[in-house]
Amino acid sequence: MEILDVARWQFGITTVYHFLMVPLTIGLSVLVAVMQTAWHRTGKPEYLAMTKFWGKLMLINFAMGVVTGIVQEFQFGMNWSEYSRFVGDVFGAPLAMEGLVAFFVESTFLGLWIFGWGRLPKRVHLACIWAASLATVLSAYFILSANSWMQHPVGVALDEDGRPRLTSVWELLTNSTVLAAFPHTIAGSFAVAGSFLVGIAAWHLARRHRDTPKDDPDRRVWHRSLRLGGWVGVVSFAAVAITGDLQAKLMFEQQPMKMAAAEALCHTEAPAGFSVFAVGDVSRPDCESVKSITVPGLLSMLAHSDFSTEVRGVEQLVDEYTERYGTNYPDDPRLGEMAGQPIDYVPSLPITYWGFRLMIGFGVVAAGACAFALWVTRKGRVPRSRWFAPLALAGIAAPFLANTFGWIFTEMGRQPFVVVPNPTGVDGVWMYTAQAVSPGVSLGSAVFSLVALTAVYAVLAVVEVFLLARYARAGVSGVMRPPWEEPDEEGKSGDGPGGSDGRGGGGGDVLAFAY
Repeated sequence: MEILDVARWQFGITTVYHFLMVPLTIGLSVLVAVMQTAWHRTGKPEYLAMTKFWGKLMLINFAMGVVTGIVQEFQFGMNWSEYSRFVGDVFGAPLAMEGLVAFFVESTFLGLWIFGWGRLPKRVHLACIWAASLATVLSAYFILSANSWMQHPVGVALDEDGRPRLTSVWELLTNSTVLAAFPHTIAGSFAVAGSFLVGIAAWHLARRHRDTPKDDPDRRVWHRSLRLGGWVGVVSFAAVAITGDLQAKLMFEQQPMKMAAAEALCHTEAPAGFSVFAVGDVSRPDCESVKSITVPGLLSMLAHSDFSTEVRGVEQLVDEYTERYGTNYPDDPRLGEMAGQPIDYVPSLPITYWGFRLMIGFGVVAAGACAFALWVTRKGRVPRSRWFAPLALAGIAAPFLANTFGWIFTEMGRQPFVVVPNPTGVDGVWMYTAQAVSPGVSLGSAVFSLVALTAVYAVLAVVEVFLLARYARAGVSGVMRPPWEEPDEEGKSGDGPGGSDGRGGGGGDVLAFAY
């Protein structure tokens, strides 16, 4: 075992775990803002209940996302100091924008929203949740700008010491890669949030409201939540498919090896068929033992928008990569035992091939679940099958898994590079993953931090699931006070216990809502 392997495992575990929270926070924050807008415009109590219920779950997830996200920053200095030196001049701009502009705005207005119930005017309070939710989306854009530069370096020049120096922040922020990745990521986030609404609302409907009348207040909350989540999910999954196609076409240009590995396309084909399912050892670079069920010409269509164009295979691409970037790693002491060794330009074929298909497969399952939920709840119906509730809850996992496998495919598919060469742009800007590891960190230290962080994250996972499950089961009664204590149209509490003096009722124990 080498420190490179341990460092990659650590970063992979913590990053994948953190990204479980990110799409739910992005999608759910916007949907909560939509719910509160509906309450502002209509005054209907079910929209207020929806805002508070889903808002509480969003806050739990947001808090856990902040805690786990902090570790990502530290890891750059812990295990990846050489990488940090290499990309530091480039990443400084988008990460500073994310921290100072997006996250600062997001956390500030989210705090105002949490503690502003019954204290701020209704329109100001509504503006706070919109500011926080849109800042969350903006934060994702800045982070994706940095990640996209790793996939496709632009807007830089090489200094004398061989490090990239940012020459145009505009090129960085308008990188073709981020323009394709951002809508795909946001669509995936709304897909996660939509399925989250569908699963929990369906559970409440099926377990508690099979026999209640359609005008029952609680039933209206869950039925509207399910319908909203279902439509958001269906539309989002359609957007994921469209943006994913655009992103794949760009990858065929910028990272052809990644897409060839995703198809286990070992030999160049014209036209190239899309592999639906493969049997055999896809880890062998010659693919001689692989028997695949393919759709003729479809891969050519996905790559170049026609059914006849040639798609380069792994063997041809290896020759091209070795001719352009060399056959062996540099004789650099930072590479340790890998210095001067042959370079394997082929990413792990099993991970890229099956990761790509699991991403698509779980996405299709989640889209089908949302569509099915819409169908069985049409015209105010509630399914009576005892399997509906558990299956709806299980369906929440599908878009999370689709997002996870998508990110694993994206990051693993660019190996052996941590910064991928730009085949048509800035020449000479790339970095091998083996060069990026901190030279001063011992194997023992890396193993200790891997075990420690994994254990802490396991505990945090239990806490996250416990809190979400607890407040999800509590339902509307867990977030709503008696009607006389709810804020009125002007944001003031009613005439019941606690009054409207800001010390009770709508302006009273705000921490009861926050936590």
